[in-house]
Amino acid sequence: MEIIGIICEYNPFHNGHIYHLKKIKEMYPHSLIILVMSGYFTQRGEISLLTKEQKAKIALNNNIDIVIELPTLLTVQSADIFAKNALYLLNKLKVNKIIFGSECNDVKKLENIVDIELNDPEYNNRIKKYLAEGYNYPTSMSKALNTKSITTPNDLLGISYIKEIKKNNYDIKYETIKRTSNFHDLSSNDLIISASNIRSKLIDKKDIKPYLPSESLNNLVTINQDIFFTLLKYNIITNSNLANNLIVDEGIHNKLIKCVNKASSLTELTDLIKSKRYTYNRINRMYIHILLNILKSDITTIDYLKILGFNTQGKKYLNKLKKELDISLIPNYDSKIYQTELKSSLIYDLITNANTYQYEKQNKPIIFDI
Repeated sequence: MEIIGIICEYNPFHNGHIYHLKKIKEMYPHSLIILVMSGYFTQRGEISLLTKEQKAKIALNNNIDIVIELPTLLTVQSADIFAKNALYLLNKLKVNKIIFGSECNDVKKLENIVDIELNDPEYNNRIKKYLAEGYNYPTSMSKALNTKSITTPNDLLGISYIKEIKKNNYDIKYETIKRTSNFHDLSSNDLIISASNIRSKLIDKKDIKPYLPSESLNNLVTINQDIFFTLLKYNIITNSNLANNLIVDEGIHNKLIKCVNKASSLTELTDLIKSKRYTYNRINRMYIHILLNILKSDITTIDYLKILGFNTQGKKYLNKLKKELDISLIPNYDSKIYQTELKSSLIYDLITNANTYQYEKQNKPIIFDI
């Protein structure tokens, strides 16, 4: 039986995700699917439109057998770190294949780029050269590879997944499913559009009903950007060690302090500090690190595997695997990972209409009977 891993954020869960899962079941009808999923904040530093609990329920209702948590501390990171930790967890659960969405849908092309990154001794020097010239990391990567063809987010994540598998010699194969929507397209009205397009339409108060199943649409949280900005501003003003926060380098740290009182909104602050080197995603991740006071010294290895939910088939697999696992399934309540997760829940509740803290404290997986 194929044990298939999926890495997703479901922000929000939409028609494209349904398509992805249906295609996997068509390809591997007797497979077991394990999802590793972020919670309240995403890899790109955005606030999740669905609670962690709701995303887990939706996943289990759509043919996922086991849902595991990718902790916030290790989620709001660059693509390489995000991929490293997601693959680490999937490998612990003996996944033998991952399937991810891809804009180019060309595994060989992605593999060739990974081979350059891992085997070309001059590649890192070229990256450093372009970073020193003020380019952001994705642009520096494209220039270092002498190609501009890989700039789309799922392909970039796919490169990180393949690289992590190769670096660690994981016994995990990988396949792609062609993405039917363009992440950069924010105007399309096709029935399958990107999560970015959906979030953009939501901000513009446009109808998003055609693009989401009802279980997702009916459970969206309301994000209060004013509260988010107020909390962020307070943390920037009162934090005397701002440069110790993750991603907050010396230059941007001074710029933040200088610009925060000039801005009356999050958008204005971002416009004031945006530069060629700092992508919007990197700035958004930095905001979350400041908000949660995630320090450079906080980054650690994963010390437990948290199961968010499972169905009958998933339970049987976990019971079979339990004796072989070399990682705890019980949270380490003293760890930085767990403490950051609790703090994430509290902050998330302040800036949304959600009530997630008790769910976090109870620490009970969702059991889905099929």
